[in-house]
Amino acid sequence: MTDFTDLDAVAKLPRIGSLALSPDGTRLVATVAEVAPDGKTWQSALWEVDPAGSRPARRLTRAAKGESSPVFTPDGSVLFVTSRTDAESKPGDEKEASALWLLPPVGEARQVYAPRGGVSAVSVARDAGTLAITTAALHGAGVGDEDKERRKAREDAGVTAILHESYPVRYWDHDLGPDKPRIVSAAAITGDERVTEVVELTRDVPSPVSGAAVSPDGQWIAYNADEALSAAYGRRDTLRVVRADGTGDRELAADRSLGDGPAYGFFGAVWLPDSSGVVAMRATESTEQECPHYEIVLVTLADGAVRQLVADFPDWSESPVVSPDGQSVYFTGDRLGPRPVWRVDLASGEVTRLTGEGHYSEVCVAADGSAVYALRDSIAHPAQPVRLDPVAVEQDPVALPAPGVVDSLPGTLTEVETTVSDGRTVRAWLALPAGASADSPAPLTLWIHGGPMMSNNGWSWRWNPWLLVARGYAVLMPDPALSTGYGRDMIQAGWGAWGAAPFTDLMAITDVTVERPDIDEGRTAAMGGSFGGYMANWVATQTDRFDAIVTHASLWNLEAFTGVTDASYYWMREMTDPLRSTERILANSPHLRVADISTPMLVIHGDKDYRVPIGEGIRLYFDLVRHGVPSKFLYYPTENHWILTPGNSKVWYETVLAFLAEHVLGEKWERPALI
Repeated sequence: MTDFTDLDAVAKLPRIGSLALSPDGTRLVATVAEVAPDGKTWQSALWEVDPAGSRPARRLTRAAKGESSPVFTPDGSVLFVTSRTDAESKPGDEKEASALWLLPPVGEARQVYAPRGGVSAVSVARDAGTLAITTAALHGAGVGDEDKERRKAREDAGVTAILHESYPVRYWDHDLGPDKPRIVSAAAITGDERVTEVVELTRDVPSPVSGAAVSPDGQWIAYNADEALSAAYGRRDTLRVVRADGTGDRELAADRSLGDGPAYGFFGAVWLPDSSGVVAMRATESTEQECPHYEIVLVTLADGAVRQLVADFPDWSESPVVSPDGQSVYFTGDRLGPRPVWRVDLASGEVTRLTGEGHYSEVCVAADGSAVYALRDSIAHPAQPVRLDPVAVEQDPVALPAPGVVDSLPGTLTEVETTVSDGRTVRAWLALPAGASADSPAPLTLWIHGGPMMSNNGWSWRWNPWLLVARGYAVLMPDPALSTGYGRDMIQAGWGAWGAAPFTDLMAITDVTVERPDIDEGRTAAMGGSFGGYMANWVATQTDRFDAIVTHASLWNLEAFTGVTDASYYWMREMTDPLRSTERILANSPHLRVADISTPMLVIHGDKDYRVPIGEGIRLYFDLVRHGVPSKFLYYPTENHWILTPGNSKVWYETVLAFLAEHVLGEKWERPALI
């Protein structure tokens, strides 16, 4: 039985990640992360899951550095990425850069490619076995010995400087440069071979590249190029193709229109089985007036013609997977809470919903089309591999034996909804502790999701509501304006107006929830991270109805935030460029309303957070202290936008629980022992 009051026990639960299916459909490989023996980091490994569901899963790899990104070759070998050293490596070789390894159907894993710039991704031609590998190299240097020598010279000279000639300069939690991603191709690996020769395909491409996908016949590689459009608008993903032998490169799909018509970006290409084209994501780029929209398109290789596959689909369609016979495309997309698996027939355009409840990802289709595999999670259970019938409608999946099963929860899950003034329906998940009743109402914690364009519909290890439910709190998880799965109007309602409809939606769903007899209206708190942290700050400026507020990785001063986040251009498309106008920023920035805050606040921020830089957290805490607001600042020098390492994550929960206990339950503050 899972004890959610034991933070150490919860941390030790295995966590399943990506899935890969063998060409013959008989083997399913997943990544599983567990706490490393020293308890300080996460360690991932490859596990084999029985597609038939009759055998228990078995562990395949055990490297101390962990393994990730499994993909099968035509002969049934598994390629994966790891930083573990090869038996032939010398001390200090490659500075622990990630390398490409191969695990054959029979025998031990071996290293097959270890460029100094590391390996970040690999794609394999389904039929030919040709490899498309994403690595990195310094400016002006070719992948291989030239890059290795240039890196050594830089290290010997003690140079760490990075010269930028384009924007951005950082991403998420790391600096961009001094090297840049490069895509190389290599011939299929057989027997005991290693990759000894590569063809460098993108050395002369000035834009950052990613998303390499090799065609089944091994002749073409599609990839994304993040190209600059203008100083005012920023960058956009374009879709390019290059011959695997390096003899030709061209733009496959792009729409650079900045006029009255829609402007599109393309990414996430997957090839048709006959290598005649790709299915890809097309994003309608956002503007100050219009929110973005994601849809699936088919792009023909011969002429670059683009055809929308899912007409009039109200929500975002994402993560396409082409069936082996090329007749249909499977995809996922949020819908009114769940995230189902969908199938669209390429000939008719008919869309079928294959699943009911649950949040699905990592979809794989058997070569003979007889089964679909995926990871399924929900608010009520972590990700588990499942098998689906490829044609059944809104079916219950068949669970496959794998690590990480949660056998019990400390409460129950239900739904709450209300209709707001403009006629939209706002819904939420409500996790209730066991024993909550009219005689024993539970204190309520409002959890506001990040994104902001996402849905509160999946299991989270970072923000897990059951750890609070186990201590007697009810947790409300709403989908306010800007949430996905409710049509474009739901996103548009909050676009550029974060402090308006998103706030009033949150208050409306909270009002309905506290009317329940099993909820204690007199004991409430609000919490959020990223956009949810922004909303927590905004809530604090608008109402004193909550007893405590926890704000994590939050935006505070929107004008200062512009230009220092790693995604400034995307941000300015919604909130406007402050060089032209600050009207929208001033209307939505919480820092201008700090004098209206009286609710005790816990501020949490990581120094390596480049999405919402640490200055936002420091300024927020300073302003709260200066205005006499009871507050605390939980600061992580080594963490990024999220708190990920086991020890720091445990302290996060301990501090949040102690803060809520003090201000919501009226208990004495108890500082966590290790901080």
